[in-house]
Amino acid sequence: MTKILVTGAAGFIGFHLCRQLLALGYEVLGLDNINDYYDVNLKYGRLAELGIIADDHLPHNQIVTGEKYDDRFQFIKLNLEDREKLPELFNSYKIDKVCNLAAQAGVRYSLENPMAYIESNITGFANLLECIRHTGIKKLVYASSSSVYGLNDKVPFSTEDMVDHPISLYAATKKSNELMAHTYSHLYGIQTIGLRFFTVYGPWGRPDMAVFLFTDAILNDRPIKVFNNGNLSRDFTYIDDIVNGVVATLEKDAPQTYSLFNIGNGNPVKLLDFIEAIETCLGKEAIKEMLPMQPGDVARTWADTKGLEDVFGYKSSIGIEEGTARFNNWYTGYYQVD
Repeated sequence: MTKILVTGAAGFIGFHLCRQLLALGYEVLGLDNINDYYDVNLKYGRLAELGIIADDHLPHNQIVTGEKYDDRFQFIKLNLEDREKLPELFNSYKIDKVCNLAAQAGVRYSLENPMAYIESNITGFANLLECIRHTGIKKLVYASSSSVYGLNDKVPFSTEDMVDHPISLYAATKKSNELMAHTYSHLYGIQTIGLRFFTVYGPWGRPDMAVFLFTDAILNDRPIKVFNNGNLSRDFTYIDDIVNGVVATLEKDAPQTYSLFNIGNGNPVKLLDFIEAIETCLGKEAIKEMLPMQPGDVARTWADTKGLEDVFGYKSSIGIEEGTARFNNWYTGYYQVD
């Protein structure tokens, strides 16, 4: 049975990926440091869905076996940058493939706490690469980000475009990950597949993401912050489409040892249209606070996904009407909204 390490397993995308891999019959080892960047109870809730009953007393560096999926899911609370304990984990647990989704997330937060991004996204990634190298693992799929495109004017964004001008530290760390992966692919023959995620949303999403922020504010009669006076567009991509793409890259090898792919919807949506879809789900109009562009933000994102389609058969299928409705059903149920 193939054993896959998923880092960031208590996170939004990591949780959904673990659940899908387990449904497909894989054995999964989840890793997460469960930091307090946002409400840890949401992370514990995701773990509970995977059969791990966790709280603030969950011990570090101790593997816990889930109560679902016939013991095929195990979890460990651990920092990627731990240069003693992470190698011990790799040396004691047979791992066939690695999917790295652990990172300090958020463009705007990188302006406030830059060192958190260096420690997690660069030091942690380097430590992970070293563990993969020394234990002979030959495949790594990892999360990059559409933010690496910076102020790119050409659309749709292509992996052939130059990405040497990031406008946030978060973006710079993701570009660094791509360069580090290239080095390890070249030197040690490790197949690395970098996935540049575009704006991902759906059930169990992060509280700092647009669909969550907007839904919460509208339901509680608070104004929503609409940056650049609403003149923004995003390649909003539903979580199920993202997970299907990630699974495909884990199951099938790429033609090259090192490769990069965009993973998104391929169909940018105006921010105001996205807000309108949420308003329709809630049956309630948003109070909009129009604000200027924020530092580190970009006016539009748009993914050229042809590479992922050609190599792995990827195709997104869920539009914003269906996606926001599914998020609303989860949100109102999870938070017991009347």
